[in-house]
Amino acid sequence: VRHHVQKICAFFAAMEAFADTLRRGGHNVRHLTLDDTRPFTDLEDLLAHLCERHGVKAFEYQRPDEYRLVRQLRGLKLPAAVTVKEADTEHFLLPWSEIPGQFPAKKHHRMETFYRGMRRRFDILLDEGEPVGGRWNFDRENRQPLTPEDIVQIPEPLVFDNDAGEILERLDRHGVAYLGERTRRLIWPVDRSQSLKLLDHFCTHCLPNFGRFQDAMTVRGDHRWSLYHSRLSFALNSKMLGPREVIDRALERFEAAGGAISPAQIEGFVRQVLGWREFVRGVYWAHMPQYARTNRFRARRRLPEYFWTGRTNMTCMVQVIDQSLRCAYAHHIQRLMVTGNFCLLAGIHPDEVDRWYLGVYVDAIEWVEMPNTRGMSQFADGGLVASKPYAAGGNYINRMSDYCADCFYDVREKTGDKACPFNSLFWRFMVRHRDMLARNPRIGMIYSSWDRQSTGTQAATLKRADWCLRNLEDL
Repeated sequence: VRHHVQKICAFFAAMEAFADTLRRGGHNVRHLTLDDTRPFTDLEDLLAHLCERHGVKAFEYQRPDEYRLVRQLRGLKLPAAVTVKEADTEHFLLPWSEIPGQFPAKKHHRMETFYRGMRRRFDILLDEGEPVGGRWNFDRENRQPLTPEDIVQIPEPLVFDNDAGEILERLDRHGVAYLGERTRRLIWPVDRSQSLKLLDHFCTHCLPNFGRFQDAMTVRGDHRWSLYHSRLSFALNSKMLGPREVIDRALERFEAAGGAISPAQIEGFVRQVLGWREFVRGVYWAHMPQYARTNRFRARRRLPEYFWTGRTNMTCMVQVIDQSLRCAYAHHIQRLMVTGNFCLLAGIHPDEVDRWYLGVYVDAIEWVEMPNTRGMSQFADGGLVASKPYAAGGNYINRMSDYCADCFYDVREKTGDKACPFNSLFWRFMVRHRDMLARNPRIGMIYSSWDRQSTGTQAATLKRADWCLRNLEDL
């Protein structure tokens, strides 16, 4: 996979910073850059060389979070005198041994049930066994769009000024291909100190309004890319922070606020870390490697070129793709309901979607990316993650953003040259998969709306959708 240059730099910078921290703590450390590893053919060759050079008797590693790396490390052929031991990870709350029981293979898993169980297990946001605020889930309150007055109040994001110059030089020296905006300035945290500062910034400035606007999108304001989101996922997924300390710090801020932070704000954040993050990790490990081959709708199309350039007439896609290519970041609704939704409606092959999401986002590691894209976004797993396909026309995007106001296309139209492509593609998707989806209680009623339309309107809508697909590169 070709990765975003800022993602590559962030991981390499974090590795170097971690090595420095270990040295300061009195450890003997070998930190190997691309220059140091040039002579070796692969990881096994490198490790075998190090074992021989240093007279290693025991090789121990922390179990990786990615299926490919686990297989690679478990299959290592090191010198016969070397014993190999795999240590557990300390960066998830659900124990590894419990994943098979929590996530039976080939069965739909309800995140809400899992999330409530985790809340009870760790006694989080509970008051004498009952959920704080009287409800387990405040999702309905967490779907407010941003007004012009709200946009003015968005806090300035905390970014960093890390110098990636040396790493960029090494990437170029070794011919590493990458995507995204090349810049020496790395805005992401690369050590634990910076990660803790970002956590504190979120709890102080963003948490009071996080839940309220967590699904919102806007084209306005210098801080439209960050909004009230924590942007802690890279620090968590690269293990500079642990999930429990992130949750505990947010809970401390909530309790100290004396009612100034509503339960809806803190619950929305806890649900992302304690619920969704742990949930998708369990789904991934319970279903790999077969999960990587799922394609329920038999999608076959290639990803359009504008996913790499941002050059399209669809304002929502321009906003999300440009931001992704510039910052290696987009928040969950931008990923799910704009680019992900478009790929679902257009029938883009899940492999293509996986590669783009895994490559473009700084926080994307396969264990978290694949269930989010192939499962939640593309419904390619047939419903192991989501209870319905997250397909929507332009009206959803218009409701949660101001993207549609000045778009080349008209979000109110389904037919005609200026009709929003999301609208006709949505109906084509629903009609094409009616046999599969009509019995789904969460979306079955949509078909009654389609059936009430005249045959002429239906035919014109499907004709527009077919045109959009034939001219996908030119939308």
